[in-house]
Amino acid sequence: MALIEAGKKAPAFALPDQDGIVRALADYKGQPVVLFFYPKDDTSGCTKEACGFQEALPDFSQVKAHVFGISILDTKSKAKFAAKHGLTFPLLADEDHAVCEQYGVWQEKSMYGRSYMGIARVTYLIDGQGTVAQRWDAVKVDHHAAEVLEAVTALGAR
Repeated sequence: MALIEAGKKAPAFALPDQDGIVRALADYKGQPVVLFFYPKDDTSGCTKEACGFQEALPDFSQVKAHVFGISILDTKSKAKFAAKHGLTFPLLADEDHAVCEQYGVWQEKSMYGRSYMGIARVTYLIDGQGTVAQRWDAVKVDHHAAEVLEAVTALGAR
């Protein structure tokens, strides 16, 4: 599936987090949701991105936005990753990559001449009505959380 354009309805999902709690998009109706898709728990870029969101979490809370990280590794991997880096927001396990496919982030990648399927580093901002307000493709992790926070803040000012 293709990436979802701004203005389109965000696909519903329900996935377990690192504590085994199932988180559903529908549970956050009326509030902004940030979904950042990342390739793998506890790798350098993914750790930097997750820690950036963790650092900015109090600011996201002030604007009543919920932050979720999503990758295909299981809840056990997520729990280990969260504990190691002090991550307190939900990390969602999409083991069968169904949600990644719905959001268009399950893509063909290549490394060292080998092609494989994996998660593209993409972030979605979903407004309180469940519509994609903004999307960031090929995310560069430095300052990404601050950029997303700025967009969430602007969304609240509309």
